Amino acid sequence: MNFLKYWCVSAPSTTQTLTKQTTMEALIEMLGNATFENYVGAAEGYTEMAYQMSAHVLTLGYAIMLAALLYFILTIKTVAPKYRTSSVLSVVVMVSAFLLLYVQSQNWTSAMVYDADTARYVLGSGNDLFNNGYRYLNWLIDVPMLLFQILFVVTLTKSDFSSIRNQFWFSGTGMILTGYVGQYYEVTSPTLFFVWGFISTLFFIHILILMKRVINEGKEGAPAKAQKYLGAIWTLFFFSWMLYPGAYLMPYLFSLSADPALTETAVVARHITYTIADVASKVIYGIFLTLAAQEMSKAEGYDYEKMESAL
Repeated sequence: MNFLKYWCVSAPSTTQTLTKQTTMEALIEMLGNATFENYVGAAEGYTEMAYQMSAHVLTLGYAIMLAALLYFILTIKTVAPKYRTSSVLSVVVMVSAFLLLYVQSQNWTSAMVYDADTARYVLGSGNDLFNNGYRYLNWLIDVPMLLFQILFVVTLTKSDFSSIRNQFWFSGTGMILTGYVGQYYEVTSPTLFFVWGFISTLFFIHILILMKRVINEGKEGAPAKAQKYLGAIWTLFFFSWMLYPGAYLMPYLFSLSADPALTETAVVARHITYTIADVASKVIYGIFLTLAAQEMSKAEGYDYEKMESAL
């Protein structure tokens, strides 16, 4: 339902000239803790370009995960057996990401309907609201797997494997759960939105510290090419994971105020940012780990290419 059209039909004529405040109050009464994508759909709707860009970006996201799934399956044997757990975890990540991002994409197209009167896509009456919760469910599965992966490629020279693994799981899960709660308040309570986001960021900082330690220890004694890939993994990990807080804050990055920006541009920017972050932090990260494992395998006498040519 287009909110403005609904208001004009149902409200007394003396109140048809709405202030920004009364519009927001009425939207909150109607949508509650829905994400800001729904508020934009209810208040103004989406142009053809904005709606289709979002739909296409969401589709591209799960399509890349499916393609990467085939890559990780086909390259499992290119690394020595001791490193294959990392590839198996990549397969798990790709399956989870493909399924839940597919649901996320379908959620977008089912939540918005085309309104011929306004030539915009608006929030459908009686339809399920759009919800970024599917992403959080995906991350709840994938984040621990992504963090565990590198532990099956590098050799820790100082840290205890079990301790690092458990810390990864604790902070990874804590980061996702607190962010999941916070996203429900991005319109109705900016204070709670930022408080939960801040708590999530503390877990994130702990993950960065642990990952830097793991990579530094992993470089010790590793072949030169493997060290190069591990260095690239740290750069990729840092910048790709930093995109997630940016996407979380997108409504406020566009408004630069205490109120969220209810604009289609902010919505499209969030979809693009989340998709880039997912592809970089899951697919490219997994490929770099595979390449590092291949170099380590060669240094240990396991060269898949030579084994294949000898057959």
